[in-house]
Amino acid sequence: MIRAESLTKSFLSGGRPLVVVKDISFQIDPKAFVAIIGPSGSGKTTLLGLLAGLDRPTGGRVVLDGQDLNTLDEDGRARFRSERVGFVFQSFHLIPTLTAQENVQVPLELRGEDAEQRAAELLQRVGLGGREHHYPSQLSGGEQQRVALARAFSIRPRILFADEPTGNLDAATGARVISIMTELNEESGTTMVLVTHDADLAAKAHRVIRLADGAVVADSGDGMLAV
Repeated sequence: MIRAESLTKSFLSGGRPLVVVKDISFQIDPKAFVAIIGPSGSGKTTLLGLLAGLDRPTGGRVVLDGQDLNTLDEDGRARFRSERVGFVFQSFHLIPTLTAQENVQVPLELRGEDAEQRAAELLQRVGLGGREHHYPSQLSGGEQQRVALARAFSIRPRILFADEPTGNLDAATGARVISIMTELNEESGTTMVLVTHDADLAAKAHRVIRLADGAVVADSGDGMLAV
């Protein structure tokens, strides 16, 4: 489902190249649940952006669901993501002027699909039945993240990327979100890749990839102990 080949990303810093992702290669199977962990500054979020086609690599390539992302321009990558990829972020990224249901409906409406029933069903599924017409400002952090989860799964994505999905939540609320994520992953068969500092969330993953200084230092999928 995901193949990274010699993936490298560098930026200019003080006139010199700073390499933040260093020659990373791995494959992720369909329906897998993979956690990418590592200390701050290890390149986790940069790697996630490259895998999702949100950024272009300096070297190497990503093949996502059979599509070489290097062959697509910006518009092509955006279309590809809208058709096959879901996202969940630490800061929720809900549209403040839309209700919970309207936020979930947006990706479906952009695809020209009948959105109302699907959105209502997903909000019920994540425990927000009766909160459909509340605006983000009227919802707790955990409720907003559950709206974001419902939105991410609304298009039935082949792949879901999540960047610190429990980072802004307390332990109990984070545990509820983790439970919902794993349940939706199992039910939908979506391949799920997430960046996290949350040990409880990483423990739920089928595979753990650990980064340090932009390189993979442990991968439980290769039989390496990811600790």
